[in-house]
Amino acid sequence: MADNEGNIEAKNYNTDVAVKTDGFFLKGNAHADWGVQNRLARIFNAKSGNTVMLAFDHGYIMGPTSGLERMDLSIVPLIQYADCIMCSRGTLRSVVPPLAGKPVALRFSAGSTILTELNNECLVGIDDAIKLDASALAPMVAIGDMKFEAKTIQNLAQCADYTSRYGIPTLGVTAVGKNLVRDARYLGLATRVCAENGANFVKTYYCEEGFEKVVAGCPVPIVIAGGKKLPEADALELAYKAISSGARGVDMGRNIFQSENPVAMIQAVKGVVHEGLNPKDAYQMYCDLAKKA
Repeated sequence: MADNEGNIEAKNYNTDVAVKTDGFFLKGNAHADWGVQNRLARIFNAKSGNTVMLAFDHGYIMGPTSGLERMDLSIVPLIQYADCIMCSRGTLRSVVPPLAGKPVALRFSAGSTILTELNNECLVGIDDAIKLDASALAPMVAIGDMKFEAKTIQNLAQCADYTSRYGIPTLGVTAVGKNLVRDARYLGLATRVCAENGANFVKTYYCEEGFEKVVAGCPVPIVIAGGKKLPEADALELAYKAISSGARGVDMGRNIFQSENPVAMIQAVKGVVHEGLNPKDAYQMYCDLAKKA
């Protein structure tokens, strides 16, 4: 313990200065645990309030899809440009350099593949997530799936319990059932259910009509999935529309790693998400960067 002799008596209390209490910059998380806020602040840029997440967890149900055959060659060069990476624990250990220094949204559920019936998933072990220093736990939630809706919501609720216990945020990842459309009514339901069951932020799809209502009805931040591969200009427009309608970021995979120039594409996406570039300027940025490659 400190030596009492020679200790200077405390006197600079500044009693005339009120203690400053800052609110947290992400909605719905002002009362979250310090660990949750700290990890969210790694994922989201405090200045823009947004995030560009690089998703390459597709192989856990799809195998070596196009662009992910050799992730050491296609994905590792992109990691430096992402705010956060989303992947499985197997990929994290086998491919991602430990010195990459990026927060990880860990795919936290696993189960059936495209060869059988999707959405029958269980959770990954929390001990492993802690050992991997995950910044978020990302279980899939199949709202509207007659067979697996309740099971996947239960998975999400268990993740929320882990959030409370270990201070690791839960990212609810919405899946779209085969017989459901990606409209505002469904997405509004799915995102709200995720938030109500404890998700600190939600990944869902963008819809052209009524997306601002989806965002307004969800009390936590929404990031959009990139979905299937689009032409670069269209993918940048998708990101722009989502951010303009209130999304706090994008979690893109195929629209980045399947691009003609993935490094240029992820930088152009960042231009939209963090700098507010319109689709035309963002596409020009992409073309200029691609020419220099």
